[in-house]
Amino acid sequence: MMVKLVFPDGSSKEYAQGTTGTEVAASISRGLAKKALCCSVDGVMYDLSAPVVSGAIRIITFEDEVGAEVLRHSASHLLAAAVRNLYPGARFGIGPAIRDGFYYDMDIPDFPGSSALDAISSEMKRLVGLNIPFERAELSLEEAVSFFESMGERFKVELIREIGEKGEKVSIYRLGSFVDLCRGPHVPSSGYLKHTALLSVAGAYWRGDENNQMLTRVYGTAFDTGEALSNHLELLEEAKRRDHRKLGPELGLFTIGGPGGPGLAYWLPNGAALREELEGFWKEAHRRQGYKLVVTPHMAPAELWKTSGHYDYYRENMYFTEVEKGEYAIKPMNCPGHIIIYQNEKRSYRELPLRLAELGTVYRCERSGVLHGLMRVRGFTVDDGHIFCTADQMVSEVQGVIRFALYFLRLFGFGYDIELSLSDPDNMEHYAGVPEEWAKAEKAMADALDEMGEKYKSVLGEAAFYGPKVDIKMRDALGRTWQGPTIQFDFNIPARFNLTYVGDDGKEQRVYMVHRALFGSEERFIGNLIEHFAGNFPGWLAPVQLIILPITSSQHEYARKVEIAALEAGIRCTADLRSGTIGYRIREAETRKVPFMFVLGETEAREGTVAPRRHGKGDLGAMSLEKALKVVLDDCARPSFMERR
Repeated sequence: MMVKLVFPDGSSKEYAQGTTGTEVAASISRGLAKKALCCSVDGVMYDLSAPVVSGAIRIITFEDEVGAEVLRHSASHLLAAAVRNLYPGARFGIGPAIRDGFYYDMDIPDFPGSSALDAISSEMKRLVGLNIPFERAELSLEEAVSFFESMGERFKVELIREIGEKGEKVSIYRLGSFVDLCRGPHVPSSGYLKHTALLSVAGAYWRGDENNQMLTRVYGTAFDTGEALSNHLELLEEAKRRDHRKLGPELGLFTIGGPGGPGLAYWLPNGAALREELEGFWKEAHRRQGYKLVVTPHMAPAELWKTSGHYDYYRENMYFTEVEKGEYAIKPMNCPGHIIIYQNEKRSYRELPLRLAELGTVYRCERSGVLHGLMRVRGFTVDDGHIFCTADQMVSEVQGVIRFALYFLRLFGFGYDIELSLSDPDNMEHYAGVPEEWAKAEKAMADALDEMGEKYKSVLGEAAFYGPKVDIKMRDALGRTWQGPTIQFDFNIPARFNLTYVGDDGKEQRVYMVHRALFGSEERFIGNLIEHFAGNFPGWLAPVQLIILPITSSQHEYARKVEIAALEAGIRCTADLRSGTIGYRIREAETRKVPFMFVLGETEAREGTVAPRRHGKGDLGAMSLEKALKVVLDDCARPSFMERR
């Protein structure tokens, strides 16, 4: 008996029955055999040790996204095996691969925390050196329950009992003395996991439910080469240096948590200045793009949210209060407010598209465990916008918003990736509206992207409850991606509110609606900016653009005159009149990443000049005060919005 395999290039070859994936890879090339981690046949994943079956085969390496996941998931088993050896009383939850790494959730009695990572890492290296094979076996559901119950693995038993009906099979993998419930596949042996590192320890509720037991989560990462691992660890160190939770307070931008409450940001003077500048540019750009700026209240009667659908589909993320025995909701979204403004008067087709925009602060009930600096908060300002348009205008309006969003990202030097978030056809009960409307809307969003020539990836199940959306992921200076602009098409809420316009035939017709946010939220976007620029903002965004440094107290009077001249010129500046040495104060200004310094000594005070310095560049040479102010103004000028729809 022979097995026929078809390769990615279209060629085919027959192999004897029982040939393994390892042998197939070796028959192609030694290099491929060395890099192979697993294989797939007709899209089904297999261990390399498994006999192949006829079909289209692909040998999977670390360069494949799925190959990296297999390697990292295998590393999570290696971690668990090491923990089992060091802590025999440990019980194991789940250990998935995640982006750039893996974790394992475990119940480890008397675990000392991060101080144990060195010992665990050493045990993992020992197991790697033994080159222990990953061995797969299948058990019936009943056998698997009995097996894991005998080991006291209550978390595994819980998972098995949810898998399926009696008589079904489940797979387990053995790595030495450690046995895990796992679908697989895995790398052939522990020797493939040489380039693995443990990173941190955290707490995590079992299955993410705060009503369940708190487990120990150990994070790690794994790569196929030592160089790749080393580069990644350096990247993580750079990310720590850029962490907005560290730089934000150091630069006097914001404070969060503490007595002010978790997930609530308090903007300090420097942060408020940065926000004001960002908002000013945002408003100018929106006015030039034909938007009308509006303002809506922070709360509204619950009936409004019932009509919009948020009460039914989003209630668990909302805050409520009582006003004169009536239920009110603190707004989690700005859209119902903009709908009220649209409804304020009868609309004609001649007014459409009507573009409304608002920097609207909203509040969402986020669990404390998911809060993360400015990236995930409970109160935040959405740079929100809603476009009311006809069916014929929808595609062009979506395209206009995408171009608008990409303009902002390019302005700040972000890269981007685009995803088209669609409904899940197998779970349409989670979405408002009927499947026919969804199909029409999803096609329109795809057509908009296709006509623009933008590359995108379709993602099932990520649509908003009221319609499909385009999500643009920002890519920062370190190559990391973050949630950024979002454009959402909505055919549900206009129907719920009976939003209409008078067409050219004099009859009322249903209006269409596009929701969009270009920053996503100001808080998260500023957090991204801090890390993207490492706090070294472009001059126009810098909270303090100029610091004036008199060398001695005899130059204080002149320093105040220079400060007044700079302020009158529109420069955000301050005079540092402290008694510290000039070298210390220059170094401090560099640390605070102030773009410009004017150093004033006896000569400058006598001649009415300044000695300017540029952050990161040093001394610019003595010049007149007028010329120096112009240098600062030119360097720190706000960009002029030039994009056109």
